[in-house]
Amino acid sequence: MNYIEAVVLAIIEGLTEFLPVSSTGHLIIGSSFFGIAHDPFTKLFTIVIQLGTILSVIVLYWKRFFQSMDFYYKLFVAFLPAVVLGLLLNDFIDELLESPLVVASTLILGGFILLKVDDWFSGSSENEISYLTALKIGFFQCLAMVPGVSRSGATIVGGMTQKLSRTTAAEFSFFLAVPTMLGATLKKSYDYYEAGFVLDSQQVNLLIIGNVVGFLVAMLAIKTFIDYLSEHGFKIFGYYRIVFGLFIFAYHFFINPLSV
Repeated sequence: MNYIEAVVLAIIEGLTEFLPVSSTGHLIIGSSFFGIAHDPFTKLFTIVIQLGTILSVIVLYWKRFFQSMDFYYKLFVAFLPAVVLGLLLNDFIDELLESPLVVASTLILGGFILLKVDDWFSGSSENEISYLTALKIGFFQCLAMVPGVSRSGATIVGGMTQKLSRTTAAEFSFFLAVPTMLGATLKKSYDYYEAGFVLDSQQVNLLIIGNVVGFLVAMLAIKTFIDYLSEHGFKIFGYYRIVFGLFIFAYHFFINPLSV
């Protein structure tokens, strides 16, 4: 990986992590286009730069993180399903992460869902999150273990099935990203350490640059997304997912086969 590739992948991460378009899917496709998808450092890079995007949530919503312990208890309840299923399905998930065609399929399917979700839950206006609601959102988050589903998309839609407003569901999705992404980053980093993976000075610099770029881009993406979502809903993201998924299929079958 060179510095240009690192910056591009960090921009992709920052732009897509909190939008319902699947950051993991975009990173898989981006790294495949660069021809570095199977490089062990690339896989570590795409995980570790999540720390920058996590920090953007804490900076933007820092007051919410000092509200009460109840806030943290609900995040913990929502976080638990991903911990359990993540540990059980770790090897299976790693295999799915190798397949751009899995990403394309789930992008398209999720796109059709987003085209209808505003109609399905048009009356959702609740702003209070109970422990049961938090747990249910946590189970929805597990759907995002399949590349292309979108963690933010799954949790926002999950919140709306529980009558939460779009804004409340989106903000809880952002907050839930902090323990989820931090846990995934620490787990994968430890796995690489146990396997004897050692970073050289250039790779350390790439990780620093990736986190800084991801942080700045994610700050802008979050603020823009909340404003847009409250006024316009999900349809544009649904259309984008479908078009992007079809593009991946076309690229693979007619232009330059990607790894399947």
